[in-house]
Amino acid sequence: MSSVAVVILNWNGKGLMQRYLPQVIQNTPKTVDIVVADNASTDGSLEMLASDFQEVKTIILDKNYGFAGGYNRAVAQLQHDYVVLLNSDVAPDAGWIEPLIALMDADDTIAACAPKILDDKDHTRFEYAGAAGGFLDRYCYPFCRGRVMDDIETDSGQYNENTDTLWVSGAALMIRRKEYLENGGLDEDFFAHMEEIDLCWRLRNKGRRIVACGESRVFHLGGATLSSTNPQKTYLNFRNNLSMLIKNYNTGSWWLVLWCRLMLDGVAGMKYLFTLKPKFCWAIIRAHWNVFFHFRGILRKRKILKNSRLRQLPPEIRRYSMLWRSIVDGRKTFGEFEKK
Repeated sequence: MSSVAVVILNWNGKGLMQRYLPQVIQNTPKTVDIVVADNASTDGSLEMLASDFQEVKTIILDKNYGFAGGYNRAVAQLQHDYVVLLNSDVAPDAGWIEPLIALMDADDTIAACAPKILDDKDHTRFEYAGAAGGFLDRYCYPFCRGRVMDDIETDSGQYNENTDTLWVSGAALMIRRKEYLENGGLDEDFFAHMEEIDLCWRLRNKGRRIVACGESRVFHLGGATLSSTNPQKTYLNFRNNLSMLIKNYNTGSWWLVLWCRLMLDGVAGMKYLFTLKPKFCWAIIRAHWNVFFHFRGILRKRKILKNSRLRQLPPEIRRYSMLWRSIVDGRKTFGEFEKK
């Protein structure tokens, strides 16, 4: 039987762990190790774990390495076949992990998988960040089965089948530990946001499969670290999205796609400006400047990955524009998006 560790990264999240760890423990088999990797918390998290959750193992890091760096250091210390990156604000449903393990055990072409992610505030609706598995449009904007733009669907069983996707959310991501490490783990230059999309894209470019598992579900609070009202989240999302485009886009047309993206991002910035949200416009400008100043370094990463990339775009990068189909055509659901 494959060995599995559920790894929860924590930084000053004592309250979240007190709220969510009991359900993680209750709904996870005893054969699965539950590990908290602590990013040098100062809120008494470790003392609380030692007192109230003695069955939980801990990995203590010497400083806050962010989402990417924290997980990289934690996974490197483990010896399990599979690791699950689980956010500290996630409540797994009963029987959540068994379908994920069975899926990975049955097919060694699958590098990573994830459950359906529903909103912990409303268990009938998908959660924004990952929903039921993610894709990219032709300009590398991410969207999900169950969430397109800001339109979030109700879960009526429409995504209960297992489906190949380009990426799955890092809120509840099961991955083969060996492949995680061999492929460099999460890109620490991202610090937080979209690093799991980047990792999944790298794996997909090597011909590995990423699967959304419809038989499993978890409930995610979301926004516990940075809410959508924080301009820093906008900055990280725009910066990291451009970085992963440059790193991973398979074909020689990546320059044209990048140019189009810069123009579209500019339109988004103007929208923020006209709606009296100048801090968000400035966040996009900062993101573009950061990518410009680090462009050579990102290109070096692209060259390193060149020999491990497929020579064509994976089908999970759709050839249509999400913005066009949403704003111009008025399509609101993933099912409508997929119709020609």
